[in-house]
Amino acid sequence: MKVAIVGASGAVGQEFLRVLEERKFPLTELLLFGSSRSAGNSYPFKGKQLRVKELKHGDDFKDVAIAFTSAGASISKEFAADITRFGTVMIDNSSAFRMDEDVPLVVPEANARDAKQRPRGIIANPNCTTIQMVVALQAIEQLSHIKRVHVSTYQAASGAGAAAMDELEQQHREIIAGQTPTVSKFAYQLAFNLIPHIDVFTDNGYTKEEMKMFHETRKIMHSDIEVSATCVRVPALRAHSESIWVETEQPISVEEAKAAFAKAPGIELIDEPAEKKYPMPLFLSGKDPVHVGRIRKDLSNPNGLAFWCVSDQIRKGAALNAVQIAEYLIREKNI
Repeated sequence: MKVAIVGASGAVGQEFLRVLEERKFPLTELLLFGSSRSAGNSYPFKGKQLRVKELKHGDDFKDVAIAFTSAGASISKEFAADITRFGTVMIDNSSAFRMDEDVPLVVPEANARDAKQRPRGIIANPNCTTIQMVVALQAIEQLSHIKRVHVSTYQAASGAGAAAMDELEQQHREIIAGQTPTVSKFAYQLAFNLIPHIDVFTDNGYTKEEMKMFHETRKIMHSDIEVSATCVRVPALRAHSESIWVETEQPISVEEAKAAFAKAPGIELIDEPAEKKYPMPLFLSGKDPVHVGRIRKDLSNPNGLAFWCVSDQIRKGAALNAVQIAEYLIREKNI
């Protein structure tokens, strides 16, 4: 089976290479595509060096079974027809198609079967913050329907790409050296700071990032769930954190919630506060699961629960989720 990565030189593209190799994905050939700037770069994969080819309109995807695309929404829209023309399944990591009615939006732990119905040959990977939250919510949904969610995110620099990670490190060095910090990737200096602004603001006062969590969660879970989010950029290097409050139709005890999280696919429970054990991005970068802890009853609502979750948004929030979608289709012989 021939597989392609579009946007191979980016942070997510590089993670695709690692995830495919680590999980021994059943491919016979891997093709790498990128912009004219990255064309010619070589990257290691299974002991070989693979060279990036410039993405152009044409028939380069004729024999490709699966294309993982992570080069931005505009590129995905421009090249979708080229990629899918000959039957290639395009698993897209951008925001280009997420809310299109004829494109499934998939988190395998929640709605894997939706991936089978893809009239345009495209499957959308949700936003990173939505993915980790939905994995956790799905465990609770099995106990009682979730009516509403309030969530505050604590999003690492890596959510804005490799250059943003580099800038955060550079800012710390410059500040320690008494220099004026470089600011280009974010609206303000991120080092020693928090920025309650991710993506552009919409007319209702929420940002697009926050509205993605509202709309995407409802589509993935096929639910009338109401989500109110505040998304904040924090000076962590990698892995996003979320503080989540849920209101369910029926009350759920802490013990029931812990048991549900412990057995849920894709979740690792880390919840021993007396031993100071709870999820933290410092220790969970590069890990696959969504990590959940600090589980407790909401003091203001008898049907409420509060918990904390951390996940590496480049892995589960991007590359890993897409690869898991492909693995599901292979298991189901639907590709």
